Amino acid sequence: MRATEATAWGHAILEGSRAALTAIAANALRSALTALGIIIGVAAVIAVVAVMQGLSGTITRQLDDLASDMVIVNAHTPRKELLIGLRNTLSSEDFVALRDRLQGVQSITAVYLPLGLGGQVRAGAQSTAAQIIGTDHHYQEVVRVYTDQGRFISESDQLRRRRVVVLGATVVRELQLGEQPVGSFVQLAGEWFRVIGVAESRGSLFGLDQDNFLIAPYSTLRALAAPGQPEDVQIYFQPADGVALTGLETQVRQILRGRQRTPEGAPDRFEIQTAERTREAFSSIVQAVTLVAGAVVGISLLVGGIGVMNIMLVSVTERTREIGIVKALGATPGFIRLQFLVEALVLSLCGGAVGLALGWAFAALIAAVVPGMAGATVPGWAVLLALGSTTAIGVLFGLAPAVRAARLHPIDALRHE
Repeated sequence: MRATEATAWGHAILEGSRAALTAIAANALRSALTALGIIIGVAAVIAVVAVMQGLSGTITRQLDDLASDMVIVNAHTPRKELLIGLRNTLSSEDFVALRDRLQGVQSITAVYLPLGLGGQVRAGAQSTAAQIIGTDHHYQEVVRVYTDQGRFISESDQLRRRRVVVLGATVVRELQLGEQPVGSFVQLAGEWFRVIGVAESRGSLFGLDQDNFLIAPYSTLRALAAPGQPEDVQIYFQPADGVALTGLETQVRQILRGRQRTPEGAPDRFEIQTAERTREAFSSIVQAVTLVAGAVVGISLLVGGIGVMNIMLVSVTERTREIGIVKALGATPGFIRLQFLVEALVLSLCGGAVGLALGWAFAALIAAVVPGMAGATVPGWAVLLALGSTTAIGVLFGLAPAVRAARLHPIDALRHE
């Protein structure tokens, strides 16, 4: 008896699947429009998850390449002060104070971004816009910028204010300095600088070229700055092995707040950035985008579920006479109910499969277009979530039509025209 029942249920599932695929093929346009909400919802969640996975991997890789333990201290001006025209800065004296008093630091450097000098670098008839960085010999160790040719700036270059530069690969290419640019000269702010090194290429991050820079001694660039131009430096440092960042941050706040005579309870006039905070900020963005995507997916799946229910109700009406014949031949209400549930489930899963493919294709397209982004990766849990959601949609929204079909009386169904 149990074998007979199992055979009957298996037949119901196979027959329901066959009928569902036949109905979908016979009404392809109607079926596609019915499943559109499910397709959009699943495609959205797969695309968003795949893109976020790619971005997360890219961000992690870039942070690791750029020294994941590096700490950056730069000036910060509260909004109220900005509104009245005030702007806080960090000076070379602030850097010296941190360099001399900060305990537990492996290496520390100052970075000067001389906006007043402009960013145009020239060599002969060629010119290009580049980021101008003034720093010292410790920058190489802290930021992990290494030379592919020549050497990095030295302590002697800094002390003697030598007019020497290390160029990024993009600047070398744009200025057409050839295969051996070391020893050539470039012009910055009307002054000539000798090229002593070329940095290793680091590629781009989300379209931002990481090789488009010129590094010169801080003291040299500061001497070329216009009289009266305010000094503003960023301070980069690398903690010593085993030293906790929280303790270093406390020291930085004590030293700088004391130097700046910041009143108790007043906000800092500087900010401390770490790779971990960057990861946390990115994680918050990912969570926010995921929540928005979840809302879109929920609405799309709801619309898709309603569409599935409507088309199944229409199918029940169209096949009323068929249902009556099947019941007259001995089909039980459970058999009829299962058959229509399977039809709704197949329709939902077809929409989910199409959405899965479209979502992956869209994510792959984004990964191919965005420079430096890792390939689109669809994790297994996202596939399971998509298929699980479509399965639930098929069952929940296919239940009412299935129950309606199962309740039809065979005599009334046979009378239906």
